[in-house]
Amino acid sequence: MAVQLPSIFAERMKSLLGDEFEQFMKSYEQSPHAGLRVNTLKISLEQFKEIAPFDMRPIPWCGTGFYVPHGVKPGLHPYYHAGLYYIQEPSAMAPVELLNVKPGERVLDLCAAPGGKTTQIAAKLQGKGVLVTNDIHAERTKALAKNVELYGVRNAVVLNESPERIANAFPHYFDKVLIDAPCSGEGMFRKDEDMVKSWENHSVEKCVLMQRDILETAAKLLAPGGTIVYSTCTFAPEENEAMIAEFLNINPDFVVNDIPESAGFAPGRPEWVRQMLPEKAEETGSVLEQTRGTARLWPHLLEGEGHYVAVLQHRAESLTEEDGSVLLIGQAVDTDFIEPSESVAPFIRTSAPISKEERKRERLMRTESRERNDKHTRGGKAQGKQGKGNERGGRKNERAQGRGTDQANVDPGTVYAQFVQENLEIELAGETVFYGDRVYQSSVGAARLEGLKVIRPGWFVGTVKNGRFVPSHPLACALNAAEAQRFVNLSSAEGEAVRYLKGETLNIEEARVERQADTVAKGFVLVCVDGFAAGWGKWLDGVLKNEYPAGWRWTSV
Repeated sequence: MAVQLPSIFAERMKSLLGDEFEQFMKSYEQSPHAGLRVNTLKISLEQFKEIAPFDMRPIPWCGTGFYVPHGVKPGLHPYYHAGLYYIQEPSAMAPVELLNVKPGERVLDLCAAPGGKTTQIAAKLQGKGVLVTNDIHAERTKALAKNVELYGVRNAVVLNESPERIANAFPHYFDKVLIDAPCSGEGMFRKDEDMVKSWENHSVEKCVLMQRDILETAAKLLAPGGTIVYSTCTFAPEENEAMIAEFLNINPDFVVNDIPESAGFAPGRPEWVRQMLPEKAEETGSVLEQTRGTARLWPHLLEGEGHYVAVLQHRAESLTEEDGSVLLIGQAVDTDFIEPSESVAPFIRTSAPISKEERKRERLMRTESRERNDKHTRGGKAQGKQGKGNERGGRKNERAQGRGTDQANVDPGTVYAQFVQENLEIELAGETVFYGDRVYQSSVGAARLEGLKVIRPGWFVGTVKNGRFVPSHPLACALNAAEAQRFVNLSSAEGEAVRYLKGETLNIEEARVERQADTVAKGFVLVCVDGFAAGWGKWLDGVLKNEYPAGWRWTSV
C-alpha cells in the first residue's frame, strides 16, 4: 500500500526532481528495506556469517551491514539479546562509514539517541580511544545508555547536554564529530508513517535554526585537522546543501571532502539552492558549488531510505583561540586523564586494578587458604555437637559485628579490586571512578565531566553495597568468556538460552561451569549464549541463580 504523501511535499519534489519524479514516487509503493549491522566488538564478521540464523545480503556501503528478508524478525533471537547485531535501517549506516573512524581516536556523537550510530562508532574504535555520546532529550538517553551497554561498549561516556555546554568542557578535543541532525524527516516517510503525520509540526524553518547552532558548536568541539560528518534524513535543500554552504561561508578553514558517486549515492544539488533560495545562493557564493561533493541517498536509486551526508574537513594545522594562543595538534588539547579536583564530589579516583600476575598469586594463596581451612574443619568435627554449636554461634556473632562496624569502614576501591581479582581475567582500562555506590571505568578524566549532566561517566561495572561488590549487567555484556574466572555456555538451539533470558533459574551441573585453574565453581558466572556473553548468574550446588535484569528480559512468546 502506497504512502499518502503531503501534497505540498509532493509538489515541491516534482519541481525539484523533474524527470526523476515518477520513479521517486514509485519507490513509495515498495516495502522499506530491513537491515542489521554485525557488532564486531563481540563477534567477527566471519564468525557471524557462519552462525547467522537467517538469510542475509551485503549492504554495499557498509562492510558489516546486511539486508534481511522482509518479514524476518531479528529481534526475536537470543543473538540479538547477546548484542551480536544491531537492527538498523540500511541508509542510516552510511554517515558513520563516511566518518572513517580509526581505533584510538576521540569521537563525539552529538545527537545520538537511540544509539545505532554510537554502537557503529564503538565497533570501529574497538575499545581504544574515547567515545562521547550525547542527546539533549533526557528521556531518549535511556535507550541510548541501554544500547551502549547491550553492545559491550567499554570506552563511552553518555551525556544529556546541550552542544554548547559540551563545547565548554571539551574545547577542540575531538578528532571526529558526528551530527545526525534533527530534521524534518522527509526521507523516513516510507518507513514510518507517523513522520508524515508530524511533518508539519517539524517545519523546515525550525529545523534549520537548530542545525545552524549545532554545526557552529561542532566546529568549537573539533580538534585541528579533524572531521565533521553532518547527516539528515530529509530531502529539503534548506537543511542540506544550503546549511552546508552557509557553514563553509562562515568557517573558511573547512572544506567538503567529496563523497564518491558509488553504491547508489547521488551528488548534492547546489542548483536546488539557487532555484529555491536565490538569496542564500548569492550570500554563499562560490562555496555553494562545494556541496556537489556531498551525497544524497534516494529511495528510488538504492535499497534504503532518504538521507543526506556531508563530510567536512578542517584543513588548518593550528587553531587560534580567543585569547590569542595557538593549539597545535597533539599538544594543548591532549588532556585525557586529568586529576579530579576536590570540587568533583561524586567522583573518587582509585588505584588501577591489579595485574594478571598478581591475580594468579592471589588465587594460589586463596587455594592454599581453603585447603588449610578444610583440614582444620575436618579436625574440628571430632569436637562434637556442643562444640559445633558454639562455633556456629561465634561465627554468627562475628558476622553481625562485622556488618555493624567493619563493613561500614570498608574501602570501596578495595572491595572492587578484590572482586576483579577473584572473578575476572582482565586488566580494566581507564580511570576508576565512583558515583555514589556505582562504579565506572572511564576513558575521560573525571574533572572534565564536572558540571555536565552525565548519564554514564564510563563503563558501568557494578555497585558497592554493604561491603560487597555486585557486578553490573553492562560489565557482563562487554566481557568475553576468556575474561571471566568462570563461565557457562547455554545453547540457543536447545532453548536454554531463552529460558535464561526470560529470567528462569537453571539446573547446571558443576562439570559445565568452565573455570580458570584454581578457581572453584561457586560464585558469579558469566552466562554465554553459544559462546557469547549475555549476563551473570550465581552458581551453587548445581543451581544457576539467574541475575539477568528484569527490565531486559525476553518477553516474546
